[in-house]
Amino acid sequence: MRQERNTLRAVIFTGLFAAIIFIGISLLRIPIPAMVGRPFIHFGNPLMVLAILFLGGRNGAFAGIIGLGGFDLLNGYAATSWLTALEVIVMAVVISTGFKLFRHDDRVSHIVILAIVAGVTKIITSYAVSIVEALMVGTTFKVALINSFLSLPATVINSISTAIIVPILYFALRGSLHAIQRRA
Repeated sequence: MRQERNTLRAVIFTGLFAAIIFIGISLLRIPIPAMVGRPFIHFGNPLMVLAILFLGGRNGAFAGIIGLGGFDLLNGYAATSWLTALEVIVMAVVISTGFKLFRHDDRVSHIVILAIVAGVTKIITSYAVSIVEALMVGTTFKVALINSFLSLPATVINSISTAIIVPILYFALRGSLHAIQRRA
């Protein structure tokens, strides 16, 4: 499916992954306190990474932007939904580039490495997004840096869960998705 960009099947799977990502963040979330923003533990990020791995960078990014961005728009985060879209694009570039460097060889070690890279990328992008959010509400740059750093525990937990969940779900779903692909 990575090579299919504009086929009906690619559009359907992109929409399916967008819906799964939206559900993964809407229904499966645990709010936690933080200095900046309203972070929570959720399964949207691992599902976004799976979309990128299965659909490729372009369609995976579309699925992530629609799923995560749609959640933002419908749940009081509309002012910063553009930052979510940027995070998804960065993640899609990093993960799809890493997968290309592995020549799309999806052995366990490669998927685990990509999952860890996704977790680290999420920590970096979330820190940057938290700084921008803090600056948007009028804090000084130094305060934004400190408060954003103090808000990272939720992101670290989400990143660890991404590193654990992505390989498990990837190998659980890989056979089914390949079977669907062969059938068509």
